[in-house]
Amino acid sequence: MPKTFEEELKNFQDIIQRLSSLALAPKKLILKGAENFVLKGPNIIVGNHVGSYKDVAVLFKTVPRPIFFTANKMIFNRNEFSFLVKKHLYRSMKDAGLFLHFLLAPFFSAVVRYVSTNIAKIGTIPVDIYTGRAEAVKKCQNYLKQGRAIIALQGRGHFNDSDRNPYIPRFRHGAAIMAYNLYQESGLDVPVTPMAIFGTHVPLGVPGKIWVNVGQPMFISHYTYDKGSETVDKFRQAMEKRVNELFFEILRTR
Repeated sequence: MPKTFEEELKNFQDIIQRLSSLALAPKKLILKGAENFVLKGPNIIVGNHVGSYKDVAVLFKTVPRPIFFTANKMIFNRNEFSFLVKKHLYRSMKDAGLFLHFLLAPFFSAVVRYVSTNIAKIGTIPVDIYTGRAEAVKKCQNYLKQGRAIIALQGRGHFNDSDRNPYIPRFRHGAAIMAYNLYQESGLDVPVTPMAIFGTHVPLGVPGKIWVNVGQPMFISHYTYDKGSETVDKFRQAMEKRVNELFFEILRTR
């Protein structure tokens, strides 16, 4: 009998934690609001995403239950993932990033090979970031019906100075659509946990602190309107507003 994704995650737990620690080193992780995590049953976790793989590492370090991501389908292919790693290093560190990639080529190659080979085993959902979001939403809804926790980070994983808010982009509708569909079709009022992250935009290997601020769960049943499209958009706006509030709490208190 094939193993469940939860069983596979348990098997990979040690290596996931080691890789997560490596991705965040030498930064210090500071967590606020840990009591707001939903420990069992369906859950959508939404948050900002400017730190690429470091945001993923933060989630593996902080969320106290098995979690399931959507991820760029290129990560599932070794050659395409290797290209993404090199692109990210250049984006965050310019020529120094390319030099680091050259210097540590065997290490990056080993990590790429390991991740691309095993990422599907732990239930990660591949997404074509340009055309395949509707199919990913359906898969996420199936996971939620099975009582799983889905991660729905907002943004493309990098810091962009030209954005109106470079740390928190305008939220997409995906998480709100999932919550709405399950509420309407199954009567399932999925708790949505808002989370703000600050510090993961700092390049690999640079000392510093990463702050995570977790808010109380939100429910789409509190945002119902006559039109489904209005309900979805109002809930999307409410999630975006709450993550912004959590983010500014970090800035005020750090």
